[in-house]
Amino acid sequence: MIDGVKVKKLRVIPDERGRLMEILRTDDEVFEKFGQVYMTTAYPGVVKAWHLHKVQDDNMAVVRGMMKIVLYDGREGSPTKGEVNEFFAGEQNPVLIHIPKGVMHGFKCMSEYEAIVINAPTELYNYNEPDEYRVHPHENDIPYDWSRKDG
Repeated sequence: MIDGVKVKKLRVIPDERGRLMEILRTDDEVFEKFGQVYMTTAYPGVVKAWHLHKVQDDNMAVVRGMMKIVLYDGREGSPTKGEVNEFFAGEQNPVLIHIPKGVMHGFKCMSEYEAIVINAPTELYNYNEPDEYRVHPHENDIPYDWSRKDG
């Protein structure tokens, strides 16, 4: 596991009315502080990658569909520099992925319908100076191929 990455298994509580799933609590080990909560989506087969933050940590949970969330540690001085982590998150595996600042990340929708991600980063989004540093999803030095792995 990439240094600083944490995975929290989410508990789904169903009853005859529907279901409840807590995503992030202030008493969770992964909780640091609250910046904001937002939703982002991807259509089937779409890759949204790669980016990192220099200030904020992300806390991502997929609440509809399935996503392949991939992390790459390119941080200088990190004990896990060069490591790639791949997570399959969503309805069939409800987890929260804590992504520390400096770790490159992205995701690909694996379901046959639009997938929804909820992110609770530690910082507010700054419209004037976004904490977003991007590289091309396919043309880069990251040792990862977004293609489906058949076998």
